[in-house]
Amino acid sequence: MRRTLVPLAAAGAALLATAAPAAAQDPVGGWEPAPSPAWSYPAGARCDFAVRGAPVVDEVVKRTVATYADGTKVVEYKGDLVVRVVNSATGASYDADASGRALVEVRPDRSQRWYVAGPILAGFGEGGGNVARGLYTVDGIYTLDVSPTGYKTLTMLSGSTDALCDKID
Repeated sequence: MRRTLVPLAAAGAALLATAAPAAAQDPVGGWEPAPSPAWSYPAGARCDFAVRGAPVVDEVVKRTVATYADGTKVVEYKGDLVVRVVNSATGASYDADASGRALVEVRPDRSQRWYVAGPILAGFGEGGGNVARGLYTVDGIYTLDVSPTGYKTLTMLSGSTDALCDKID
């Protein structure tokens, strides 16, 4: 089965162009809540110190826009998301905007490809990707590939990364 996904620049432009409210885009429904769970990591896993996060604003919704015979799904995500990232030892915190819009290809082998416009929160373990260990707000137009083993490859078309561990150290 052959699938063609929109090239990165076109995907980003399409995501940005379709930022109208859900009701205007999909009057018959299809969007459902996609709540973000709280999380925590021990010292050394993402930051030099133990860190945790939980949404303080979570209005993210999702819908499946394509399903293929091999089990691959393409899911669209959008909505406001702000995550409070906390240094567990000191209580220092930072509210990170993760309100980007994404199309995510989820494959049967658990690998994923994210086409993203706007900010998301991304964590990288030691040796777990092409970005140094840490927690980041990634903002711009980019892809994020996640292998079946969890290795992450971030490819930026334009944008930036902001190291959150530094903000709460």
